[in-house]
Amino acid sequence: MALPKDNFLLLSVINTKLRDFYSNLDALCEDLNEDKTDIISRLSSVGYSYDENLNQFV
Repeated sequence: MALPKDNFLLLSVINTKLRDFYSNLDALCEDLNEDKTDIISRLSSVGYSYDENLNQFV
């Protein structure tokens, strides 16, 4: 599955997957073969950062 190009759709998809399937961002990226730095950068560009305690971008 390709991640959405739109950063706000990406936020929704990533947070849903983190909530429902993955214990942390590293596990998600490894399983989906995605670049963690790219996801963090894209979501940072729209004002979100990863909170390890919540396991969500907030």
